Amino acid sequence: QEWKNTFATWDPQDFCNISKIILPTSTYWSPPIFILERVNGQNSNLDYMMVMHNGSFNSTQPFQVTLTCSLMILKFPFDTQMCNLSIASFLYPAVSDLVMKTRRSPAEMMKDSQSYFLTDGEWKFTNLSITEYMEQLDHEQFSVVTYTISIERRPTLYILNLILPTCALYLLDMAVLFGPSSLEEKISFQIAIILGSSMLAVILNNILPTSSNKPPIIGTH
Repeated sequence: QEWKNTFATWDPQDFCNISKIILPTSTYWSPPIFILERVNGQNSNLDYMMVMHNGSFNSTQPFQVTLTCSLMILKFPFDTQMCNLSIASFLYPAVSDLVMKTRRSPAEMMKDSQSYFLTDGEWKFTNLSITEYMEQLDHEQFSVVTYTISIERRPTLYILNLILPTCALYLLDMAVLFGPSSLEEKISFQIAIILGSSMLAVILNNILPTSSNKPPIIGTH
């Protein structure tokens, strides 16, 4: 966070060329903001801010946060999700008191975010966009900045453990069904395929994300 306080300025030449100082966050006013989609999180103990001689304040508060995000899993495991992180302050109206702006462009934020996103897990960070707008609440307008994060699921694990075995079972089923084998052999093999398909269905039910509206296509076949 960066903001200016015109009442907290000084001439460095009058104070041994000191151009910046570090003070506790409680010393001066700081913008009270929060994340709208936040469920829970762990704040840091870094309760300090840097004050420049021209009245510029700089405060960094790293913390981990869990957000709510609406998932569209119809194309699972080839789905791409978009989650919002909205930063707002509903204590100060934007018309007269507080207006939030982003200092860096979405391209710069995207580059920094990719350098921070070092994990090689299930999700791949693909895009970041920023939207600045005014939210109407109780006849007042408040400034909101929304970061839209796009992430893409890595489907390799699901292809190897689920899709390929299922396709192999059905191809083998078709080959045996139209093959020259006897009826008894076909029936016993069909029973084995049904048991294998049932096991895959149990595995599929355990790994598929739950959804009350649109279940994944792979889970409806």
